[in-house]
Order: sequence, then C-alpha cells, then structure tokens
Amino acid sequence: MARTRRNGNGAAEPLRVDSVASPKPQTVLVLQGGGALGAYQVGVYEALHERGIEPDWVIGTSIGAINGALIAGNPPSDRLARLHEFWGSVEHSAPPDGWKLWPGLGNLLANWMLMTRGIPSFFAPNPASWAGPQAQVGVEAASYYSTAPLHATLRSLVDFDLLSACRPRLTVGAVNVRTGQMRYFDSRESKIGAEHVMASGALPPAFPAIRIDGEPYWDGGIYSNTPIEAVLDDKPRRDSLIFSVNMWQPSGPEPESIWQVMSRQKDIQYSSRADSHIARQEQIHHLRHIIRQLARNTPREARDTPEFRELASWGCGTTMHVMRLLAPPLDGEDHTKDIDFTPAGIRARWQAGYADALRLIDRRPWEAPVDPMMGVVVHESRVA
Repeated sequence: MARTRRNGNGAAEPLRVDSVASPKPQTVLVLQGGGALGAYQVGVYEALHERGIEPDWVIGTSIGAINGALIAGNPPSDRLARLHEFWGSVEHSAPPDGWKLWPGLGNLLANWMLMTRGIPSFFAPNPASWAGPQAQVGVEAASYYSTAPLHATLRSLVDFDLLSACRPRLTVGAVNVRTGQMRYFDSRESKIGAEHVMASGALPPAFPAIRIDGEPYWDGGIYSNTPIEAVLDDKPRRDSLIFSVNMWQPSGPEPESIWQVMSRQKDIQYSSRADSHIARQEQIHHLRHIIRQLARNTPREARDTPEFRELASWGCGTTMHVMRLLAPPLDGEDHTKDIDFTPAGIRARWQAGYADALRLIDRRPWEAPVDPMMGVVVHESRVA
C-alpha cells in the first residue's frame, strides 16, 4: 500500500506522484502576499501580457490572491484595465510637500491618515474594536478594520463565474484559525467566490477572519507567504514554466536601529523561507528523476510485479522552470512599506516589476538545455 501524507486540507493522500508530460508546459504565476508591494506583481503581469504570455494557472496569497482574482476573473483583453482600476482605487495620497518638515514626516503622516481612515474601496475602521482589545466580539469582528468594502470592490471588478471556469485556474491560500492548517482553495476543485479571496487576505489583527463552510480563515501569509509548493506538489504533475513573484527581501544588511530591526524582521518573516523550500524541492524532484531512470534500466522481466510498480510510481520525468523575480527595495522604504499605497510608491513598484519581467522574458532562460536529471531549474531575475 502506498504511504500517505496530510495535504493542505488535512486529508490523507498518497505520496506517490503521477505526472503528465506535455509538449507545451503550463505557465504558472505565483504571487506572494505583501499589501501595497503587490503593485510589483501587476508590473510583472503587464510584461507577460505584452509579450503574449498568459498564465494557465495563478496561485496567490493575500494581495497575491486579489491580483490573481482580477487576472483569472476577467478575459485577457480586460485584465490590465481591471488591475488599473483596482490599484487606482486603493491609492492613498501623501500629505503635500509642505508637511515634510523633517525626513520621513510625510510618510508618517500618510500612514497615520491611512490607519485612522482606511481606504474606501478596501477597508474601513471597525466600530467593534472601539470596545477595546479584550471585548469578546467573536472572531469575525475581532479586528481593527472591516473588509466589507473589499467585498463590494471584488464583486464589481471580478467575474466569479468566469473565474470558476478555470481559464485560467486560480488557487488561493488561507489558514484555518482553529486548526492552524493551510488550505488552498482551487477553482479546479470547487467554485471560488469573493469570500475565498478575502479569507486569503484576512491578515490579523487588522482584518477579520472570513468564515467558509463554517470554518474561520485568516491570511495564508501567516503560515506560508510564498505558495509555490501548491504547483510543485500538484497532482498530476506537469511540465511547468513558473513565474514566482516575490516582494520581501530574504537577505539584507545588518540593522542598526530599532526601526531597521522592524523592517528586517518583517522581510524575514514574509519571505517565508522561499530559498530553502525551493532547495528542498530541487532535491525531491532530482530523486524522482533518479527513480524514473532506475526503473527504465531495470530488466524487463523484473518489472511486472506489484512491488516494482509501487516503487516506480515514485518516479517522475517532468521539468519545472522557476523564474524567480524579486522586487528591489525602494530608497527610503521601511517596515511600513506594505501600507505605502501612495501613487508614487505604487507607480515605482509597478514599473520595477514591469522592467524586471521584461528583462527576464527577453532572455528566455527556460529555452536553454538543462540536465535531464534535474526536475526543478531556477532562473533568477537579476544576474551578474
């Protein structure tokens, strides 16, 4: 009997990996969570769209789930317009230059205005929080803000019937508040609505849990903010061209102040050990290729046994090309960068994503020959 593991929904499943070799790899867009940093993802998508590369599958967490829904829930001709509309609606103007009496004061005032007023199309102050942090208001109201405005925005910008048709497929990650287990809601498996996208972005304690099928869910980023494992562990496995879009810096200089410590801590937390996850997947997929090769070299008379078929089922011959794009830090940004919804901040990150993706696409590194024993091949957006 095949060994089993617990999947993201807590159910037991076989560990063996079936694979589907296809002449044309599926194109997958993987989007991290990161609030305002998600503008970088939109620039990446714009470059893909401009070069005629549309995703077959979008996987997102938090703001990545929102961007993913805007892409999957609209026809290709309308996607950029809907993305522009959403990001234009969440822009939050900074105070005039006259307020900037000291360096950083303007950003502090912009952040203060956002935290006290919210963003009309995204979130608003939650009156239930005025009773104090100890008030027993229930998990769906225990937050500083209400995300009811986001529900209305999603309903106006996303065609959820089209989204559920899986053209492209959409997967969004959220974590069960009670069990602490990550769950990926997948349009291939069931209908996805606004509540699933909102659950993926329900970052506590700012935003409230979203209840789905009777269970409360929070932002998947507090468990795994880089949902690339959803495609690397998918069954059946397919040859894939994966654009993994990351906004948090996995490495950085040694911080020298409390302010810098707060920024570095957030980068480490939300980069979600992406490097180690991919390194482990490289090892796993290399072993799958080895098993496949060993099975091919086994004498024919030894193959027709249940034991051999069981062992051979662990092998795989698919290849995953991972295009890793990492958003560059902006001058003067700090630990509040994920709430920098100023027009200048959104524009700078959008342009950076567009430029980085164009450079990577025009290099087309996935077309270069690779070692046939490698199952996962990583290509960085920034090369020396």
